[in-house]
Amino acid sequence: MRRFFTILVPLLGLWIWRGKYLLYYSILTRPDLPDGYYYRGDVSTHCSNLNSSPDPAFKYCEDASFWELHDTDGKLEERRVIVSCDSGRKQWNTVMGPLLNPTPRGSLWTYSPTSGKTTRLTLENYPENHTFHPLGVEIYPSYAGNASYMYVVNHAARKTVIEQFLISPSSSVAKHIRTLSHPLFIAPNALALTSPTSFYVTNDHVFTRRLPFIGSFIPLVETIFGLPLSFAAHVTVDPNEIAEKSVLAHTLAAPFVAFANGVSVSPSGLEVAIASTSTGAIYFYDRNIANNILTFASSVLVPFAPDNINYDHDGNLVVSGHPHFPTLTKLAANKTDVAPSWVVSVSPVLAHTSSEFDPEATLSASAIVPPSNNRTIQTLFQSNGNTLSSGATGLKDTLSGNVYISGLYAEQGVMVCRN
Repeated sequence: MRRFFTILVPLLGLWIWRGKYLLYYSILTRPDLPDGYYYRGDVSTHCSNLNSSPDPAFKYCEDASFWELHDTDGKLEERRVIVSCDSGRKQWNTVMGPLLNPTPRGSLWTYSPTSGKTTRLTLENYPENHTFHPLGVEIYPSYAGNASYMYVVNHAARKTVIEQFLISPSSSVAKHIRTLSHPLFIAPNALALTSPTSFYVTNDHVFTRRLPFIGSFIPLVETIFGLPLSFAAHVTVDPNEIAEKSVLAHTLAAPFVAFANGVSVSPSGLEVAIASTSTGAIYFYDRNIANNILTFASSVLVPFAPDNINYDHDGNLVVSGHPHFPTLTKLAANKTDVAPSWVVSVSPVLAHTSSEFDPEATLSASAIVPPSNNRTIQTLFQSNGNTLSSGATGLKDTLSGNVYISGLYAEQGVMVCRN
């Protein structure tokens, strides 16, 4: 027993020191956030629900990503938004629980800023008895109207897999191509494409809620103690859609991450960012484009538990997350109605010597986390949950200026804030 405590006490000390900002500001205390703050102006005039007359299925939306449509000359015509939602999340959530009823299917949606319409995608050729609980979603750009491959993490009843679809810009039908599975798809969460048939995927835990007997508490231990057991991998699939072996290669890309969550590739392709939810940090890696090997470069702390991340087209990383994790767990358990949201933009700078940054926000990020040597933080949106609950993903469209925010347990699904 003495040996056990000899090992445990230093580990606890290391965790407290490493995650002290997240522990104090996002777990032990609840930050004083406004009903709604938007960096471009008043929330009530700039922000609205993405779907003004939402379908009952358009809620509890975890991920969103841009679908770029280019013309025959390669010029960008429109950035649509793909959204993954699961109205049954409070009955089936393999990350936070519970695991009660996997039968009701989640849904996929597209939003066109040109038409202003939100459309539910029809899943064609999807196996009748195959459950569908979408989380991470990514889609390859379309050129000259060509159909695009779309990949969706599916927290299905038996195990978590990745679904591959084909979708055309002129259609609202997503044709199911195949289900991708691999022994090391332990707990897939988020995706970042590197080609039409390859991507990075994070696995948020090694011990999951699916495990018999220990699944109800061991994943919580992994989360709370910030154990660096999760990882990101690079996956290559066979371009032949009817190939017997779909996954051609699965390579460990970023090991030893605590609760690896969102992942994104920079516009240049030379940098990859991964969110560590348990430590309140974003890890930046240099990427070798030739072989997709990642080399750790730096990290930055954010003022909340980060969820999904997305580079905008100027190279800034948009990070969304949860400023008070205990409230989020209560919301998942139906013990409260809303949970706070916070979205920031993390931008590279040559040097950051001042402790003052993010000065315009109602609650500045500088009040919670120290400055970084090479990154700066600007709040785009924050809410105590009354304007948007449990923000999970933020997207910033540099073309239109729109900011899109999805809510993990938001009744309105997704909010759009315009200039």
